[in-house]
Formats: sequence, structure tokens, C-alpha cells
Amino acid sequence: MTTPATETPDITDGRTGRDPARDSAVAPRRVGGPRRWWDWVLAADPGLGQLQAGWRTLVAMITGLATGYGMSVALGLPAMLGMMAGGMMGLMSAFAIAENTWQRLTKAIVWMPFPFSAALPLAAWLHQYRALELTIMVAALAVTFFLARFGTLALLAGMLLFNAFMVGMMANVPLNLCGEMFLVALVSAVAILLTRLALCYPMPREDLLRTQRAFVVEARRVADAATDALDPDADHEVAVKRMRRSLRRLNVTTVTIDGRLAQPEVAADPDTAELLHRHLFDAELALKGIGQCVQQLTRLQAPAHLREAMVVGLVITRDTPLGRADALRPAAQLIQQQANAVLEAADAGSEEAEAAALARRVGHLLDTLADSLAHWLDLGWNAPSARAKVPFQPTVALEQNRPAGTGAVARRVIAAQSEKGWRRVVPYLRAPVHAGLAAAIVCPITDAINPQRFYWGLVGVMITLFGTNTTHERLRKLGHRMAGTIVGAVVGVVLLRLIGPGHIYWTLVVIVAGLAIGSWGMQRQYAYWVAGLVTALVQLYGLSTPYTGMEKLLSERLLDNGLGIVIATACAALIFPVSSRKIAQEAERGYVSALEHLLSQVAERWQDPAAPVRLRGAARGVDAALYQVRGVARPLVRMPMGVRGRGAENRLALLTAATGHARSLAAAADIDIDLAPELGRRVERITATFVESLHALDRRFATGEPSGTWVRVSPLIRELEDVLRAPAGPRADRLHLALRELAALDEALAGYAEDRGLTVTTASPEPEPATESASATRAGAAARHAAATLVRRTQAALAAWLAHTRHEGEPGAKQVPVATGATAGAAAPQQPAKAAQAPAAAPRGRTAPSGARTASSAGTCTVSGSLHCPEHPGGCEAWITVVSDRGKRRAGVRATGGRYRITGLEPGGYTVIASGSAHAPTARFVAVDPSRGDVHHDIELKPAPRP
Repeated sequence: MTTPATETPDITDGRTGRDPARDSAVAPRRVGGPRRWWDWVLAADPGLGQLQAGWRTLVAMITGLATGYGMSVALGLPAMLGMMAGGMMGLMSAFAIAENTWQRLTKAIVWMPFPFSAALPLAAWLHQYRALELTIMVAALAVTFFLARFGTLALLAGMLLFNAFMVGMMANVPLNLCGEMFLVALVSAVAILLTRLALCYPMPREDLLRTQRAFVVEARRVADAATDALDPDADHEVAVKRMRRSLRRLNVTTVTIDGRLAQPEVAADPDTAELLHRHLFDAELALKGIGQCVQQLTRLQAPAHLREAMVVGLVITRDTPLGRADALRPAAQLIQQQANAVLEAADAGSEEAEAAALARRVGHLLDTLADSLAHWLDLGWNAPSARAKVPFQPTVALEQNRPAGTGAVARRVIAAQSEKGWRRVVPYLRAPVHAGLAAAIVCPITDAINPQRFYWGLVGVMITLFGTNTTHERLRKLGHRMAGTIVGAVVGVVLLRLIGPGHIYWTLVVIVAGLAIGSWGMQRQYAYWVAGLVTALVQLYGLSTPYTGMEKLLSERLLDNGLGIVIATACAALIFPVSSRKIAQEAERGYVSALEHLLSQVAERWQDPAAPVRLRGAARGVDAALYQVRGVARPLVRMPMGVRGRGAENRLALLTAATGHARSLAAAADIDIDLAPELGRRVERITATFVESLHALDRRFATGEPSGTWVRVSPLIRELEDVLRAPAGPRADRLHLALRELAALDEALAGYAEDRGLTVTTASPEPEPATESASATRAGAAARHAAATLVRRTQAALAAWLAHTRHEGEPGAKQVPVATGATAGAAAPQQPAKAAQAPAAAPRGRTAPSGARTASSAGTCTVSGSLHCPEHPGGCEAWITVVSDRGKRRAGVRATGGRYRITGLEPGGYTVIASGSAHAPTARFVAVDPSRGDVHHDIELKPAPRP
């Protein structure tokens, strides 16, 4: 027997009066589309920078080795010499050259053979002078660090000079073959350039689109985690932690996009870049707000039908293709409709009213998200229809495709040091002196251990001082180097014995694969690169070392590397040191400076609406400063909080909270307002006092003296809100929101300032200049008291009314029509009917049969049917999600061949949501009653717009 399904009108049909051109925007191919199996890779590697590094290494190494071998045959050179020269060109081009324009890529790769070949004859001549050879290699390492200050080409020159000495010493290159080696290197470099242009062509615009796709993936993860958090039977703590992780990854991806927008050839023009930045900022802020609301909702007893509406809306948010971002608006209206119904209900207690208010905010945020995504997608293909007020200006620096950490902070500390006399050259000579002295100490020790492999200690010195800025980072690199070497040695020896001697092609495959995999993992963990490198080197050592001596050789390598790292770390800590404490203070000082810039921009925006300010850009600068603080505060080894102390954790938590308030302040304060002179003076006093408090913090970091005072301005802000009279509307709401976020920012930073040793006081109240102002203040307070009293009375009256009207199936039971499209906000919906003994009401006013609404009916049912649309008469592919009337999401099923089947449904009402790559989500209500048999229900889908 078949029970007819109760059909809910399609909630994806509506429009809200916005620009139809933007509503129908189609996502760029790299960004849009359904969930894909490789999305987790894209989310873990925004822009695919790590995969590109591995692919570059694979292409460059294969090309370099093959060209080197071919040139050795053509020139009559030993194959090993040709492959070493070609392989060195491939390794250096993959490791050190990642330019995003073909002109800079060509210049860098073609430059490599010249410094390499210039040093090779000297390296060949030095074979007979051992002491001089060691001295020259130490000097070459110091010169490499000196040249690193002068750009990519100079750094390449220094690294290739040092590598030329190593190759000349390792391969014992004869002096008369250096000319042929130059030809091998030059031809290999040209071949590598051609293959990289053919197979690894720099496409910064495509990289940006992939990063935006990563944003979409993380946004869907946030919606999915929020759905799990609303499940009444879920572990809310676990679900909230998962949602927080998704929000953190979302923030990293968004900040990375801002950094990419500053790179050449990425955005079409500064105006487009600025608009992309603004819309993504607003989209991230909306998702952050949704996460915060859901987190608060998990602590409340929300009505079942409200919970169900939110779960349905979030599932639709997760599954909506980007080309149908407008489908989020009806989902938002559905949530707002149910929230309004709760607020108008009679028996809604304070907890239910709070839950409804949070749900209504989620609806508003979904609408904001839809608007931001629609504008963003429109920019994916089209030029902006209106120019930005201020062109894009970079506020985020990237290091290895991630927000910059301690490097930028250390450079600021070094640049700020004002020295006299000969000490003025210390910033230029610090790194070369560290490298030269450490190499001079390491060389005799490692030469005594193994004269043929003494350069392993020099490699340890080089990798320690490159890319590290604090002692903690260098010691962490030591741990990664040791762990990666051990893992790589084990894997390499196993593969070496498995392949056996004489299989040169399999050996080359392992070498290239190890380097490629290591390059892929380098940007995630340094140990991954070391493991891949050592795996490759073991195969190379196997060509000249007996297998029985491999363990001893690798142990010597581990010892030499460790000595180089430890001695280099000691030299950096003792000679012209830059203390970690100063770097940490500079990072926090940079954060305070970024906040000061944001507040000055807010004040200028409110005083002069036409001022060229970038509030969201200033807030993104606060984000970037927080990443630098986190990078410095990152511990060497994670320990329990009681062991490490709570101070650093608490300060970082306060700065994280302050950053969230700064983002919200930037978005809310970006409005045109015209304040009366008296109110303008109040705002000026608030911002001036706030900035002066930030100056006190800055002096604390500059001088190290815990003197100064933080003056809390939140009481002044509350006074301003009391006297602020503005007509109700979006601008007034945003102004009040901006003031609340400013007060919250002040409170968070007051706690941080107190932790840093400042005295915290409260600003004196604003004097009352006139009787009218005082009466206005008293009137505002009285109005708020009257409003609170009215809310309590209304809730009591509605509770009394609902006590005898909420009986399902009674003649007077009310039904709530589902609002779709333009009718969604036309009238306030009524509360759905609900049986007194039932756990939840049928959603959106659909009254299920009484047998389906009680637990007395035993058994389960199956719901099945077909999916079809005008474009797919044979059936559609889609993903089916089922949400119960309690707001619990069941495991989804995939519809194949246009058919779906859902088994094991208990009695009750369910919302069935169908979504696919070519369709916007469609929701239908189905009532399940085992006494009437299984349910057959066909769903008609609507195709998504085509590009």
C-alpha cells in the first residue's frame, strides 16, 4: 500500500528583489560544482601549492636527469657527471624557483648554469689543496647567506656556488671537463624551462580560483558541522570542536586569498581585487556568526520544529551549487519564519525565545552569505559594474603559500635596531657570520668522522639558518631533521634491498619519486621533505657503497647533520643574538599597531563618509598580525597547560577574541552616518581614548616597563548608545552593532593589558551639557525598561493562549503556510500545531496522521521514488538527505539511475532534501505511518543554470 506524501513547496524558487543578474551568477569552473572526492586535498592545500611543488620537482628532475644523461652520451662525458649536473639544475629549479610569471621564471632558470659553472673550475682545482678546499667551502656558505638579502637571483647565485663546490668535491670533476659540464648545465636548464612552461606553466589566476574553491569546501564543512551540532542526540561538545576547526581553516584560507590578491597577474585590476576581498570578508564573517549562534543554540532547549527548520536550511546551504547561491535566501526565510512563530507563541519561555532570536539571526546571516557569494561569483567572470572606493592594497604577506609567521617579525626587530659605528653593519653580517663561524667549527669535526662526507655537517648548518628566526624554530627543525632522516633511512634501505644492484632505471624512479613526494610535503612538515630526500639519497649511495656498510654511512649522516644544526643554533643564540623575547614583543606590538590603524580608519570613516578608507582591509591586517603572534608563541613541544603556564594561553585567547570583534567592527562600521556635533565629539573622545590606551601598550612593548594605564571606554560607548537617537533601519542597526563590537573589543583588550602589567581604569562619564541631553538619557533607560517589561508580559500572555490551543488534530488547530520567494516576509506566520503528547510538531504546518506522530505504532517504513527533471527524462543523479521533525539528520543516500530508496524510517514527519551537481536543493515533507505501508514519492528537480 502506498501513502501519498505531503508535499512542501520548493523552497528554492523565490527571489527577494535583488539584482537578477547577480542571482543567476555562474561560478567559475575551478570554483563551482558539487562536492568532489578530491575536495579534502584542496582544503588541506589551498591553491594546490604543495602539489604543484611536488609536480615541479617530478618534471624538473626527470628532465634534468634525462638531459644530463643524453648530453653525456653526446659529449663523451661519464654518465654520472652529466646526470649530476643536470640533476642539480632540476633540483634547484624545483626547490628555489616558484615564480608566477613566465618572464621571471625564464630569467631565474636560465641564470642557474652561470654561477654553477663559474665555481666548478675552482672546485676542480682545489682537489689537491685539502685545507684550502675546506676554507673555500666555509666562505662559500657565508657568501650564500650574504647574497640572500639581495633577491632571488642573488640567492640562486650563492646556493649554486656552494653546490658547485660540493659537486666538484663529491664527483672529483677533472678540470679539463668543466667546459663540457657548463654545456650540460646550460642545455639542461633550457630543457627544464621548456618542460616547466609546457607542464607547469604559472597560472596565478587559476591558483586564486582553486583557493576560492577551498573556501567553498570549508564553508560547506562549517555548515555540515553546524548541522551535526544541532542534532539532539549528538555529542555537542565534539560537534562544536569540529565546527571551530572548520572555522579556523576557513579563516586561514580567506587570509591566504587576501595574500594571493596582492601577487602579480592574479586579479584583473585593483578594483576587482578590492571587491573580491570585501565579498569574501563578508562571507567569512557570516559563516563565523552562524557558527557562534549554533554554538549557543547547543546549550538551549530549542523547539523541535525550529531545530528542524535550521537543520534543513543548513543542509541546503551545504548542498547548494554555487551557481544557485540565491537558493540560500528561501532557506533563510524558512528559518526566520519558524523563529518568528516561536517568538509570537504564548508559551514560549525565555530559553525558547532566546533560541528563536539566535535562529532568526542565523537566517539573516544566511541571507548575507547569499548576497556576498552572488556578488563574488559575478566577479568570477565579469568586470565590476562599479569601481571600489579605494583600490586594493596588500595587508597580508605569504610565506610558502601561508600567512607569514616569525620571518616578518624578525626582520622588523633587526631593522629597528639603531646601532652606531661598526655595529651598523651587524644586520647585514649577522647571518653570514653565524653561517661562517658554525661551518668553521663543524668542518674539522665532520672531516674527522668521514673525510668524503664532511659536507653533511655544512648542509646541517645551511638548513638550520635558512627559514628560521628563533631558537625554538631551530630546535624544532632539528627534531624534524632527525625524525625524517630515520624514517627515510628505513624506507630507503628497504627499497634498496628490494630493487637490488644493477637496476638503474628502478633506482632512478625511486630517487625522483622520493624528491617529488618530499617537495609536496615540505610546506606541511619539514620532516616529510627530509624523509623523501633521504629515501632518494640512499639509492644514490647504493651505487657506490656496499649494502653492508649502509647502516654505518647513514648513522654518520645523522650525526653530521645533527652536529651542524646544534652548532649553528648555538652560534645564532650567542653571536649578535636576536632574542625570542624581543621577537615575541615585536609580534604583539605589531598586533597593537594593526588595531590602532583599524580604529583610526573607523574614526575617519564616521567623520568623513567620503574618506578613502579600507575597514575590511585594516581588519585583515589584524588577522595577519594575529598569525604572527601565534607563530612566535608556538611551543617547541606541547605540554599540559599546568606545566607551560596559563599566561601565554590566556593572552593568545584574548587576542583571538579581540580579532573576532575587530572583524565584526570593520564590517558593521562601514556605513555612511551623519552624527550631530555633540555625538561626534563623543565618538571622537571614545576613539581618542582607545588609541591612547593602545599607545600605552605600545610603550610597554617598546620600553619593557610595565607602566601605563588602559582606560576602558565601554561605559562611554554604552552612554553613547543611550543618547543615540536614529530612525529604525539597517543603518541604525549596523551602527548599534558597531558600537557593541567596539565595546567588546575594549573589554577583551583591557583584560590583555591587565595581563601585561598595565593599570586598568574606567573613563569618566560624559558630562551632561544640557537638560535635554540628560532627559534623553533617562528617557532611553526608561524605554528599555518598558520594553523589557512588555516582553515579559507578552510571553506570559502567549503562554496562556498556547496552553489550550496547541493540540494537534483539534478543529481549531492552526496551520502555517510555507513562505516561498517574495511572500516569505509578507506576513508573520502562525505557530504550527503540536500534539500535547507528541515530541514535536509536523514542520511548516503539515499535520501528519496521528498514528505517524505517536510512538505506539510499531515498525518502520521505506520511502522510495524517482528523481527527474526536464533535462534528464531518464532520471537524475542526486544526494538525498533526510531530516526528522526533531531536527535529527539521518545518514544520506545517493540516488543512482534516477531512483532513491530510504529504509528504516520510524513513524513521524520527515523532510527529504534532494541535491545534485546539476540541481539546486529541493525539499519535500513526507509523513511516515507504518500502518499505511511504504511511501512512494517522486521528486521533480530543477536544473542549475549553465555557464
